[in-house]
Amino acid sequence: MNFLELVKHRASVRSFSERAVEAKTLEYILECARLAPSAVNYQPWRFFVVSSAEAKKALQRCYNREWFTSAPLYILACGDSGKSWKRGSDGKDHLDIDVAIAVEHICLAAAEQGLGTCWVCNFDAALCSQELRLPENLIPVAIIPLGYPAGEVERRGSRKDIEEIVAEL
Repeated sequence: MNFLELVKHRASVRSFSERAVEAKTLEYILECARLAPSAVNYQPWRFFVVSSAEAKKALQRCYNREWFTSAPLYILACGDSGKSWKRGSDGKDHLDIDVAIAVEHICLAAAEQGLGTCWVCNFDAALCSQELRLPENLIPVAIIPLGYPAGEVERRGSRKDIEEIVAEL
């Protein structure tokens, strides 16, 4: 599948089968994240594979949705505030941008491997840090439930026409 086909294929999955994610597949997905670009190549990310029952329950308390509990594992994507690049002219921190690029690499790699993901950003980040005992410098950015979709994946939402999002200057 070419890149455009892969992008069209990727969707937010909110229902997962009980099938476990193979270690080799998970390693492949994480390698894709590791190779993501970042501002000044600082790579300020840290990924936690959340697969133990105890850690999964802790993460589920941070985002209390029934569908979320069906994922066999999660990847918690964090940014290290001490290692992120800040733009000199205005101090803009690129932590969220860099982590987001790597998270999308995870989502696309997972889709390529036949797995489903969903960006979860509407969670209690402070509770997440507390529940998982994260060091102060690690900021939770997104949770990615990861697993094989249960049944047919529903593609939701329309996309704006290209003319609505592209302009020449």
